[in-house]
Amino acid sequence: MVETKLSAASLGRLPSAVARYAYDRSKVTPGIVHLGLGAFYRAHGAAYTDEILSDQLNAWGIIGVSLQRPDQRDRLKLQDCLYTMVEKSGDVSRARIVGSVLDVLVAPENPTAVIEALAAPATRVVTLTITEKGYCHDPATGRLSAAHPDIRHDLEHPDQPRTAIGLLVAALAKRRDRGSAPPTILCCDNLPHNGRLLAGLVRDFAALRDDTLSAWIERNAAFPSTMVDRIVPATTDEDIQNAATLTGLADSAPVVHEPFSQWVIEDTFVDGARPPWERAGAQMVRDVAPFEAMKLQMLNGAHSALAYLGYLGGHETIADCMADPIYRSYVERLWRQEIIPVTSAPEGTDLTTYAETLAGRFANTAIRHRTWQIAMDGSQKLPQRLLTTIQRRLDQGAPITGLAIAVAAWMRYVGGIDEQGRAIDVRDPLASHFAALHKVSADATARVDSLLAVDQIFGPSLARQPAFRSAVHDAYASLTAFGAQKSIAKYVG
Repeated sequence: MVETKLSAASLGRLPSAVARYAYDRSKVTPGIVHLGLGAFYRAHGAAYTDEILSDQLNAWGIIGVSLQRPDQRDRLKLQDCLYTMVEKSGDVSRARIVGSVLDVLVAPENPTAVIEALAAPATRVVTLTITEKGYCHDPATGRLSAAHPDIRHDLEHPDQPRTAIGLLVAALAKRRDRGSAPPTILCCDNLPHNGRLLAGLVRDFAALRDDTLSAWIERNAAFPSTMVDRIVPATTDEDIQNAATLTGLADSAPVVHEPFSQWVIEDTFVDGARPPWERAGAQMVRDVAPFEAMKLQMLNGAHSALAYLGYLGGHETIADCMADPIYRSYVERLWRQEIIPVTSAPEGTDLTTYAETLAGRFANTAIRHRTWQIAMDGSQKLPQRLLTTIQRRLDQGAPITGLAIAVAAWMRYVGGIDEQGRAIDVRDPLASHFAALHKVSADATARVDSLLAVDQIFGPSLARQPAFRSAVHDAYASLTAFGAQKSIAKYVG
């Protein structure tokens, strides 16, 4: 059992095979505040920043903010905010110690401290990975949900906000009142046109407080769009033990990730002030949209489809799905016949090659990305991951058989009972609503109709289209009668 805790003082014990940050951490000062300090960001954005920090570029350290619980802070602060990244591919694991996170704040404990960190002149970039539901918006329209209880709270208590939107607007108000420029605010979540979306939500919230503040934000702030990509499963006890074996040090907060990583960033920053992330491999571009659409439709759409169908079919992970010839054939056909034909390729990208790369990544047995984890918050994810592609297919009069199976699988999943009659732990902001709809009727047609009537997901336009309704009804009936495995086997042919 490893006894020595990971810390700045214990780094001398690291085996030579373990990589570590190559700068004097005592000279690094904060320039980035990150909202939502989960595993993904620590294996992605913080890693890019770690690679570019140096004695000459030491003003880009990160202050992380936990928006809900103190767990992350409590683990990281005991080890000087250091943590281990473990890259896994097949039987090979490589460890690296990351030092770019300097401090962690917990918003519910001290929102004032978070607002001050965001408002500090030294903070020139704010990044967010708060998951889709953290934006308190209507996924079907992209507008702020002004009736959301946390948004209402933040409007009534502007100095004690609960949401990321409330915290950002409180800090921007202080920046304006103090005569300082706003930071660049960089959304790193899987949302369509995420910079534009976040800008709209912030301005909408600000306008509910003060019209002049909303106008100031529109004139002065920058909200670049981004596309982020790296598979980062939830950390397990086995991962913690593996990190300790690799490093010889006990780390309570390691992260596990695949070798692949991509970060595409719209190069629009306030006063041009930004870290040179391109030195670590980020792509600074004029237009992120083609990259974003490609990833949302091809990676995230396929991930969600496999998550619901895989869970219903008894597969624990995406790699398990890809090891099943029927599931692999399903997703490959889905890409080839339904997704790629309505997806625009970024310049220099071949979508067939991209799909082959995705298949290899999905099949990585070392990355245990659980179908249950990916299935979370489907009400927030479906519009951008699957429904946009479906609408494009319908606009062309093209079939949506494979995509409809994925939507129907989501409907079966949120009903809360799997194919063996066991309860599913459905994690979703609308979970209680879905459970109530499921209990209204045992009739499959009525259940599908009730879910299609949820405007926050499907919107009134898509839900009314006969071709869509018919395809989803047929797919749901097949899943109910034959199960996921046989239903997709029929699609594969």
